[in-house]
Order: sequence, then C-alpha cells, then structure tokens
Amino acid sequence: MESVTFRNKDLDIAADLYLPDGFDPSLTYPAVVSAHPIGSCKEQTSGQVYGAGLAAQGYVVLAFDASFQGASGGEPRFVEDPGLRVEDFRCAVDYLVTLGYVDEHRIGVLGICGGGGYAVTAAMTDRRFKAVGTVAAVNFGRMMREGDLSPDAAIATLDAVAAQRTAEARGADPVVGDALPASPEKAAELGITGLDVVEATKYYRTSRGRQPNGLTRSLFSHMGPALGYDAFHLADQLLTQPLQIVVGGVPGEFGSYRDGFDLFHRARSQHKDILVVPGESHYDLYWKPEATGRALDALIPFYNKYL
Repeated sequence: MESVTFRNKDLDIAADLYLPDGFDPSLTYPAVVSAHPIGSCKEQTSGQVYGAGLAAQGYVVLAFDASFQGASGGEPRFVEDPGLRVEDFRCAVDYLVTLGYVDEHRIGVLGICGGGGYAVTAAMTDRRFKAVGTVAAVNFGRMMREGDLSPDAAIATLDAVAAQRTAEARGADPVVGDALPASPEKAAELGITGLDVVEATKYYRTSRGRQPNGLTRSLFSHMGPALGYDAFHLADQLLTQPLQIVVGGVPGEFGSYRDGFDLFHRARSQHKDILVVPGESHYDLYWKPEATGRALDALIPFYNKYL
C-alpha cells in the first residue's frame, strides 16, 4: 500500500493505493476506486477491508478520503456535500488514468454505505467507470429527509440549517454535529436501542473499527445540499453499467436493505444482481470476516467478469 494524493480543483485529496501481490509496474492491471461511508475514512472498511481484499485478487485499488474530511484538504472541515463527494470520484479516475500500469478501460467503482450512493451517482455521469459495486449502500438524501419520520422533518431541518448558516455568516461559532454517542456504554446510558446506531457506535468508538479520522462528524450549516439529494435519481436512464449490490439480511434503521432493492429496481443496467447476506447487518458488512468475506465472494467474480 502506498499513500498518494490527487487533486480535486485546488484541494489535495489523500488516498491509499493498494497494489496487487507481486506487483509489476511494467504490466497493466484493472483498478477499482473505493469510497468510504459517511463520516468514515480510507483507513477503515473501504481501504483496509475491501481495498486490501480486492488488491489480493489482482486489482489496483484507490481508497480516498472525501474532500473536507479525513486527511484530505478543504476548509471548513466536516462538510458533507454530495456534489463535492461525487466530484472526488471523477478526480480519482483522473489520477488513475495517469498511472501507466492501470488499464483505463478496466476501471470500476465500489462504495460502502453513503459512499455506495455516491458511487452510483458518479458512475451515472462518468462513463470511465465500467462496473459498479455497492456494499450496504445508503441513499443519504433519502435518509436525511426522513429525519424523525414526520412529514415536515426535512423542512424543519432546512429551516434550522438556514438559521445556523446566517448566524455563522455573522460571526457565530460553527455547529459540528456528531452522529454517534461517545461509546457503547454512553449509548446504553442514553437508552439508544436502534440496531444501526448501536452497531455503528461499536464500530467507530471501539477497537473494532476506530481510526483517528473516522470521526462521524458533520458541519450542520452545510447540510442543505444533502437534503435535496437523491443518490439514485436518473438511475433508470443513466445507470447502464453492470451492477453488483450487497446488503445485509438484517435490516436496520439507516435503510440500506431497502435502498439496495430500490437501486436494483431503478437501475437500467442489463447485468445486475443483488446479494442478501443472511443473518448479517449493515455494520457486519464493514468488518466481520464472515460478512465481508461473503461480500467479496460476490464482488471479486463480478469485477473479474466485467473488468
């Protein structure tokens, strides 16, 4: 693995480049861009699990930190803007095609959780991606709009975002929200019982998945674009690449199970498949060897066939 950077306009994007065993720069290899979940970083599941797993099977894998997050550049920090996130993917391909050992005609994309939604959006408008894989993909805009499930949840949130942005423009301190409790014990103390929040806390707040840049934070005043975003918009028209979807068979409140089926039905792709991993949850697909192994068992032959 090599640490590299590429540019997204005036920003340096930090990435880890995973190389196949026995790598020979005189040869050419297929490549996969691997995208982390919302609030995650390249050192977690997108890189150390799926990046490493694909590299072991002969792929060059570029796992990157999103703009304004992780080790990548951009101020203010913790911006979660779908337009910026999707442009990161295009710039990742711009970088890969400069590498003589990458076959520009065999580049795929993989996204986990919210990164899966962004991967789908990117592939719809960047035809250099020849195959699309998702693991526990979440349509982040859909999840944000649902909020507390009341009909006006999104409107109330947008009103609050507008007020906070105005306050910051006048000199107020920014509000940086943390999506998770500080520890599993704190989650229990707060009476949190939702499967996805509990398991996310166990992943991000313990040695199971904790990394310095996996902070699950977001800048509240910049959340407006996410509330107007649909990761799968126009998939029925523009998503024609082969598609492999992986979801856990145990649904949670973040909705990756139903989003996976929504994507499957919406996608125009003639070659598409959805794997439901029985008995495993959204976050099991981040780290648990039995779950990630099942996901890779589907993804590797998929990429082998279409890349």
